[in-house]
Amino acid sequence: MNTLLDPAARPVIAHRGNRAYAPENTVESFAQAVAAGADAIEFDVRVSADGVAVVHHDETVERTTDGRGAIERLDFDKLKEFDAGANFTSDSGKTFPYRGKGHRIPSLDEVIEAFPATPLLIEIKTPLAATAVRVAIEKHKAEERCVVDSFSRDALRLFEGSKIPYGAASGDVARLMSEVLLGSSITPISYRALCIPLSYRGLPLPIRRFAKVAPRHDCRIHVWTINSARVAHDLWKAGVNGIITDDPAKMLKERERVGF
Repeated sequence: MNTLLDPAARPVIAHRGNRAYAPENTVESFAQAVAAGADAIEFDVRVSADGVAVVHHDETVERTTDGRGAIERLDFDKLKEFDAGANFTSDSGKTFPYRGKGHRIPSLDEVIEAFPATPLLIEIKTPLAATAVRVAIEKHKAEERCVVDSFSRDALRLFEGSKIPYGAASGDVARLMSEVLLGSSITPISYRALCIPLSYRGLPLPIRRFAKVAPRHDCRIHVWTINSARVAHDLWKAGVNGIITDDPAKMLKERERVGF
């Protein structure tokens, strides 16, 4: 079973790879996370101007690369020219250990192929990317090890009726939150996962209440972005399934320590 959907699993999910120690959303970062023992990797997908599903978080490339421009306005061949390790630093800019080492913005196809046995939690950043994401997953027959997620219901609608499990959109989370807090009946749930933060725009989410309700509807809870071992421990104790973290090795040690 996909560990992201296993009711008994307490997976450590690498947020954009081994983000605390390597440039996010790169094959290098994912490889480090997998080598550390992460149970799954999480990453973001947008679409390039020529329709390629691209693994990248921001709308533009400036924060993480030496390039300029919006993902959706650049062809993938152009995006591959940028140095995706150019701006990574773990010492406040004193050093840039991955600069000039050949790290590039990968396509979703590249990531699926590079990690053929790793469960993938894929956040679709824009509805425009949904078709390219579905095509890539189905082409590689990776349905059983993926979960797609998005804030946008429009992005997830394409996966309804497919073999690809999907998470709750923002509106779904808001509705469930209202129902849980008011003690009203739960609207039938079609999504398989709640991929949520501890709070959103300053509003704490009722994680512990979600953890009691979700399993009754065959839904798993994965919480981001957790880098404190103590907080991870408390969440696992409350019934949360996955911990999405920038430091998978640290969370794996905590899970081993407490025996989840």
